[in-house]
Amino acid sequence: MGAATMSSTQAVPTVGVLALQGAFAAHEQALTRCGVVTRQVRQPADLDGIDAIVLPGGESSTMSKLLLSSGLFDVLKARLHDGLPVLGTCAGMILLAADVLDGRPDQRSFGVVDVVVRRNAYGRQNDSFETDIDIGGLGDSDGGAPFHAVFIRAPRVESTGPAVEVLAIHEGHAVVARQGAALVASFHPELTDDLRLHRLFLRVAGF
Repeated sequence: MGAATMSSTQAVPTVGVLALQGAFAAHEQALTRCGVVTRQVRQPADLDGIDAIVLPGGESSTMSKLLLSSGLFDVLKARLHDGLPVLGTCAGMILLAADVLDGRPDQRSFGVVDVVVRRNAYGRQNDSFETDIDIGGLGDSDGGAPFHAVFIRAPRVESTGPAVEVLAIHEGHAVVARQGAALVASFHPELTDDLRLHRLFLRVAGF
């Protein structure tokens, strides 16, 4: 199914949230506040009828293992490469990257976004930090206020391919980027009350 395909009986898009591990509940709450229907995705059948998907933060190597053991990995990879809109945050960014540095030898990624990321490059749990960043494309309804970003064991983008649009930079590295219907962020937008990044994703998805 391609990007943002909805039937005539489905007026409100259904956005799946990968719920194998990690911060999926907060994403569900944010998406619900944005006015869409959400569905937890734990097995291949849960992908049926969704119009987009969110890959949350968490432990990327554990999520990779669970994607394989649940039978989700290959099915979801095919959907993503067919144009299913996706938002990947923190570990979700790692799962979508073309190449992952410092990952486990058995760790797999979907290769949807042409970025090279370094796993946990911003440090461990006690190195977590918050900062305000400017993100392109959020809209100016709030006067262009910066986004308060929460970084927890975050990946760092080491390089981006020519098809990738960088939307935000922190200390010389991309922290929000887009390629086609895929949007990725190094941080956790779901841990704030600011819905602008989720709304941007819904616009990218064509809703």
